Amino acid sequence: MNTSQSLSAEISQLTKTIETNYPELYQFLDENPMTIPSESNPSIDKKILLEYLESLKLLLKHHLETRKK
Repeated sequence: MNTSQSLSAEISQLTKTIETNYPELYQFLDENPMTIPSESNPSIDKKILLEYLESLKLLLKHHLETRKK
């Protein structure tokens, strides 16, 4: 099972890959005001990190699939 630390490292690595190799996609990683928590210190657990990592992977996968067409 992934730890929060390893998930954070994987998110950072994937974000850096997107920034470096797909700058046209990087703009979509900006924070959306609708997703910024209203709490001062929101709880970030493994489930949230895993969901975010999966969303990054799907975004990149979709980009690569539509770019080929």
